[in-house]
Amino acid sequence: MENMAEEELPPQEEEEEAQVRVPTPAPDSALDSAPTPDSAPAPALAPAPAPAPALSPSLASVPEEAESKRHISIQRRLADLEKLAFVTEGDIDSASSLNSDNQNTENSRTCPLCPKEKFRAYSNHKLRRHLQNLHWKISVEFEGYRMCICHLACRPVKPTIVGEQLSSKLGAHYHCIICSATITRRTDMLGHVKRHVNKGETKSRYIAASTTKSANEILKEADTDIQVCPNYSIPQKTDSYFNPKMKLNRQIIFCTLAALAEERKPLECLDAFGATGIMGLQWAKHLGNAVKVTINDLNENSVSLIQKNCHLNKLKVVVDSEEKEEGDALDEDGTLGDIQVTRMDANVLMHLRSFDFIHLDPFGTSVNYLDSAFRNVRNLGIVSVTSTDISSLYAKAQHVARRHYGCNIVRTEYYKELAARIVVAAVARAAARCNKGIEVLFAVALEHFVLVVVRVLRGPTSADETTKKIQYLIHCQWCEERIFQKDGNMVEENPYRQLPCNCHGSMPGKTAIELGPLWSSSLFNTGFLKRMLFESLHHGLDDIQPLIKTLIFESECTPQSQCSVHAPSNLNKQGKRKSSEMIINTAKKQKTDVSAAHPPFYYNIHRHSIKGMNMPKLKKFLCCLSQAGFRVSRTHFDPMGIRTDAPLVQFKSILLKYSTPTYTGGQSEGSVQTAPEETVADRVEMSVNDKAEASGCRRW
Repeated sequence: MENMAEEELPPQEEEEEAQVRVPTPAPDSALDSAPTPDSAPAPALAPAPAPAPALSPSLASVPEEAESKRHISIQRRLADLEKLAFVTEGDIDSASSLNSDNQNTENSRTCPLCPKEKFRAYSNHKLRRHLQNLHWKISVEFEGYRMCICHLACRPVKPTIVGEQLSSKLGAHYHCIICSATITRRTDMLGHVKRHVNKGETKSRYIAASTTKSANEILKEADTDIQVCPNYSIPQKTDSYFNPKMKLNRQIIFCTLAALAEERKPLECLDAFGATGIMGLQWAKHLGNAVKVTINDLNENSVSLIQKNCHLNKLKVVVDSEEKEEGDALDEDGTLGDIQVTRMDANVLMHLRSFDFIHLDPFGTSVNYLDSAFRNVRNLGIVSVTSTDISSLYAKAQHVARRHYGCNIVRTEYYKELAARIVVAAVARAAARCNKGIEVLFAVALEHFVLVVVRVLRGPTSADETTKKIQYLIHCQWCEERIFQKDGNMVEENPYRQLPCNCHGSMPGKTAIELGPLWSSSLFNTGFLKRMLFESLHHGLDDIQPLIKTLIFESECTPQSQCSVHAPSNLNKQGKRKSSEMIINTAKKQKTDVSAAHPPFYYNIHRHSIKGMNMPKLKKFLCCLSQAGFRVSRTHFDPMGIRTDAPLVQFKSILLKYSTPTYTGGQSEGSVQTAPEETVADRVEMSVNDKAEASGCRRW
């Protein structure tokens, strides 16, 4: 009967019985005789349900699964937070340790949300005041719960962060009650919770989603399957970062490599920062034996994930100099190939080996890896640089741009092209330090990244020609007119004379600033872009074709109706030696005609609109500028931008000429067109002066 009673007891009651009997140990003789259910000591089990409210009063109405996942900094009352101070560090996770009968006098005055070396109270009153002032008052409330600030080392920290960076990463933070994220600022936490509320996300929904969600998700892009870790789109929470918004970047780099593969085969390619390995997998899967891909990453978890993705796409992994296994031979069609996966610092790898194609895509700026990239890159090879530090490049953090790129920058109407020229100038200086020059194939600046692709030209002569194209820019803050400084070492008495505008004479004070150093030459190579378009058509990359066409129109600086986009000449039919000689000859011709290169920068038609006038359609205005004898085209940097060699005064006069007054609605368009040019110029100058006097400062 005694054994049966013990077997029928549920596991939870056994734990509660143990919890009740631990504080009052009995002698060995008393333990030998265990009481039966019918005996007198049976009521001793009655107090077992009593500690249930004391276990976690703030979690009474929440499912058990939510209790285990909720952090200790999330409580309903301040008293519940004080009870955690009496729990030892190893017993916080056990629910029975919250019983007030088991208080430990040695740890009774330790703050549960601060490390011991940071705070240790001398009395209960001081502990209560600490919890109330430093944790409870600055908490974030959500549905009766308080998310208090936490100072424990519970934020995920990457293994590469050491020293002072490690201490800064372990600062104060909040734990989200819905998604368990850690956020440092209270204002950010309020916005984070508000976004959850707007999406209709609750704790129960989060738990249901977390139970059904698999550990690793498999995504597909361009017929390439990749396995990603949870929170793959948040760099702070994962080592293998994957951004779906960078699909356009990966496709345009693939077209660049495909165009280079037509020149010479095989190519040794390097993806210096592999993460999930998606870019290198696409190279090896679609280009086959034409490329020898090396994917590198410093993180061990990323390297193992890259190897899994290689096997997922039926690509064999070659580790350093290991011999190939039998039975893993390539297919007859050559669509599959070998991928070498390395785990080392990118600078070390680029110093040890030579490559034909190097792609740099670090998290943030890439200036720390440019010297190593140009050290061993082969002649006529290609280096592509993706910079995601858009806050500094787009003049939101000017001090960071001065620290990383050594340039002065402000927010202008052409800030995206300014960012591209800043990156190209940094790349050119790094190449010149290695006695190499560059030829810019194209530069793209979109919302999330700035991509620069250059061809490497060996020799000090090419390096000298490259450095001559790095100049400073004079920018007028009133009318947004700009011009590159003239070459020469002599100090000019009045640099304002170089600007075409007359704002310095009509406006008080200093009206212009000096920006740079910047790349002053062309940003596009029309022939290479046409070959990229042909490769995008060949591989069926429909998403990237409109962007490449826009780049071709922009490089020729002609409207789309006048630009001829066709497939390249029979490059495949030529011999390897003949094609390489042709490439070398075209690469050596650095001094091209100034009239053939596209004009630098562009104008925003909305920025220079005239008050009280309706602007013409963008296509009509492009035709008007072309009929006036100016080169004109649209630009990918700005959807409302116009790249033209027309001066700003002529640009505004033509814009005013074909604009209609707002109050007439278009009836007086002919009269406006027949107005004399002097009157139009005067009205443009008056409108500029009126804007300047009304604003009193720059619009940006």
